[in-house]
Amino acid sequence: MTYMKKIIIIIIGLLLTSCAEQSVNDNTGTPVANMVLTNGNILTVESGMPRAEAIAIVGDRIAAVGSSDEIAAWIGDGTNVIDLEGSTAIPGFIEGHGHYTSYGDSFYRLELRYDTSFQSIVDKVERAVEGAKPNEWIVGRGWHQDKWTTREDVLVDGIPVHDKLSAVSPNNPVMLIHTSGHAVFANQAAMDAAGIDRNTIPPDGGEIVHKADGTPTGMMREAAQDAVRAAFADYEALRTPEQAEAELRRAIITAGEESLKYGITSFQDLGTTFEEVDLLKKMADEGVLPVRLWMAFDLPYEELAVEGKLEEYRLLGYGNNFLTVRGIGEKVLDGALGTHGGWLLEPYSDMPESYGLNVVPVEDIQKSAQLAVEHGYQMAIQGIGDRATRELLNIYGAIRDAHPDKTDLRWRIEHPQVIHPDDIPRFVEYDVIPAAQGIFACSDGSWVEDRLGKNRTVERSYLFNTLYEAGLVPTNGTDPPVDEIDPIASFKCSVTRELSDGTIFQGQEVYTRDVALYSYTMGNAIAAFEENIKGSIKVGKLADITILSQDLLTVPDDKIMDTKVEMTIVGGIVKYIRK
Repeated sequence: MTYMKKIIIIIIGLLLTSCAEQSVNDNTGTPVANMVLTNGNILTVESGMPRAEAIAIVGDRIAAVGSSDEIAAWIGDGTNVIDLEGSTAIPGFIEGHGHYTSYGDSFYRLELRYDTSFQSIVDKVERAVEGAKPNEWIVGRGWHQDKWTTREDVLVDGIPVHDKLSAVSPNNPVMLIHTSGHAVFANQAAMDAAGIDRNTIPPDGGEIVHKADGTPTGMMREAAQDAVRAAFADYEALRTPEQAEAELRRAIITAGEESLKYGITSFQDLGTTFEEVDLLKKMADEGVLPVRLWMAFDLPYEELAVEGKLEEYRLLGYGNNFLTVRGIGEKVLDGALGTHGGWLLEPYSDMPESYGLNVVPVEDIQKSAQLAVEHGYQMAIQGIGDRATRELLNIYGAIRDAHPDKTDLRWRIEHPQVIHPDDIPRFVEYDVIPAAQGIFACSDGSWVEDRLGKNRTVERSYLFNTLYEAGLVPTNGTDPPVDEIDPIASFKCSVTRELSDGTIFQGQEVYTRDVALYSYTMGNAIAAFEENIKGSIKVGKLADITILSQDLLTVPDDKIMDTKVEMTIVGGIVKYIRK
């Protein structure tokens, strides 16, 4: 299909969807479709008809699925017919866990995910300082110490000290966010702005790392990073309301446009606020949200408990199914495994003095869970370590026992990366959804054994297929901006567990191809109570469809990453087309 032909398809599709009245084919008596996809390899994710050749779309819904000959009856003079020429169509990918506006905002910050040394990061900051005003904050995201191939001479807990960074940025506060989002590295100016010095007592659930002389290294784990983030928020508060809204709109649009490039039609966000939802609702009314959003609040209990707030902000399918707000992802119960923050039952193998961190008090999560069950919200709390998972199962189980009439809560544990085998049956008993990200097995696999040791790694880590075989809903995602948003990469890791050096991590935990596709479509839809409108190609469901260059169910393992997203359709409208 030529590029010019693709552009014509987009224009025709936009014109046709603006027509309000549906016509009937004079020859067949069948309604005329706005759009027909034909001559394709359709993977429906429906057991009754797993494959088809063509789809008819009326308005924003799928009207018919079948052979090309059968769907030809839906073609009229005004139908936008797209010949797939053998390409593969699947239900639109659903990102099962991410941070939507943070992802959009990350495109306007320093990109640190691909740096292989601390020095290269310092060099990036130095270049940014050259174009910055005095006292202007410099923010970067994505560094991970285990990806650095060159080590600094001075390390504390495997992390450098701030001296080099402070030397190149004496007048500009610098905040460098760990790829996990569970720690920040700050220069001296940022620590001064946050009021952090050798005498600062870290908050519960946080840790300030110190040099041998007792001064901070610049590394703030978990809740300790909040002071630096608050100082940055104070700086951003100097913006006018118009500037703040314009920047948030920019992040929302950018996150959506980037999602569409990867075939993502829906995005589940774990970390919104009341103010952010206000703007999202406004943009939904304007019809400018690029993808469909499911949102969970990242707010402390005290804010969630304000009288009438949760009732006011609970939205289901608002703006023609572009905005749903029904989750509580209040902060996190523990931290990230990569920063030694995941809360474990036994100490870290490479930091035996530490069990990780309980970031938000268990009692606060318990109170939020009570709010959730009272107001019809899903709990979606992070539990990376096996201790965190156990505590969450205790909380969820107590709520289930106290409310036996609530039989379909679909509460979630996000990032279930380390699970004691004794707790897997409890997931099943309480019908808890393990909201996993396939890509993490590959991005983390090279260093997990360092953290846990060999036996715990095999027994407890990244047990995604074990959870599926236990009868639990498989989900998938990449947690953008933590990892690249690419579903193809996460799909490949889900079915191969192949690391960048060719080794296999926890190979017994691979998904089959069918399960991997299901996890990124129907599984994620079920995890959001949206399986009746999303997740498969079925008559009556939203016409959210992704066109791929290859069949993910049959392409050889070593060719999976060659798969390209050719087109992304949301509600019967072509939103992205590959050039």
